[in-house]
Amino acid sequence: MSPTSTAKAGPRPAGTGPGTGSGPGTDPDDGPAAPLRRTWRKTSPYAYVAPFFTLFLAFGLFPLLYTAFVSLYRVELQTSGEMEWRGIANYTALFADEYFWTSLRNTFTIGVLSTVPQLAMALGLAHLLNYKLRGRTFIRTAVLLPYATSVAAATLVFAQLFGRDFGLINYVIGLVGFDPVDWQTGTVASQIAVSSIVIWRWTGYNALIYLAGMQSIPHELYEAAGIDGASRWRQFLHVTLPGLRPTIVFTVIVSTIGATQLFGEPLLFEGSMSGGISHQYQTLGLYMYEQGWGFFHLGRAAAIAWVMFVLIVVLVGVNALIAHRRARKEAGR
Repeated sequence: MSPTSTAKAGPRPAGTGPGTGSGPGTDPDDGPAAPLRRTWRKTSPYAYVAPFFTLFLAFGLFPLLYTAFVSLYRVELQTSGEMEWRGIANYTALFADEYFWTSLRNTFTIGVLSTVPQLAMALGLAHLLNYKLRGRTFIRTAVLLPYATSVAAATLVFAQLFGRDFGLINYVIGLVGFDPVDWQTGTVASQIAVSSIVIWRWTGYNALIYLAGMQSIPHELYEAAGIDGASRWRQFLHVTLPGLRPTIVFTVIVSTIGATQLFGEPLLFEGSMSGGISHQYQTLGLYMYEQGWGFFHLGRAAAIAWVMFVLIVVLVGVNALIAHRRARKEAGR
């Protein structure tokens, strides 16, 4: 360096020279607290997520594993401290019980009767709300009100509506010339009644999810389709539905899980754990409740819980596999 450049640079400020441990260009991790800072940088992400995993282990994983443990024993509610080893006997007894297969069939039929119309209506409602309408904010809030309603209140109201002698539904049916329907005794009729409660409560919720997905689709795609002469219906088929595919898969999976765990609506519809006089609308959730808290067989109830868990995993896996294959097929076109 020349004397001229040294003169221009001037003297260094105190405490900024080499070896001082501070100032620009100095690594802050070189001080005495450097190991502690480096350790905190590495462990702080785990500390932030630790509360979630702690709660999950305490209230999620441990009950799941303990339920699997209890399902291998004979445990009665009155003497829950006394456990007798049974192995897979709870499961074999379960599969030999005709009411288990009845509840499994009812869970499937009620699930289909509630999920398919619910998601179809939610998709159409979301498509309507996606347009510029007067009072859109009020309408979007109104469609969510059934979801905010207590399941007990909704079921009791629907039980009155579907009453055999004085129900509003039978009154309307009588006006058009049909005989009254016994909604609580007939197999198909009772399942339709229970499914209608689920449809009423969850359609608005899924509609808002679909609406959020529709609003994330670029508007330029609709403009391009309109320029090409596509009608509103073709835009819906070729722009909206492909753009909503991940959202539709999500709602199908969530609705499948909810249908498999259906409990409150069939329990409160008539107030019976058996799901009607002939178990005509008893679901797996209600069957588990009857075994555990009606007949006091906690070991068998735990076995039913694990069967439901495996069933949910299988159904979710099938839905995900179908969606994945369909996405690959669409991508290969």
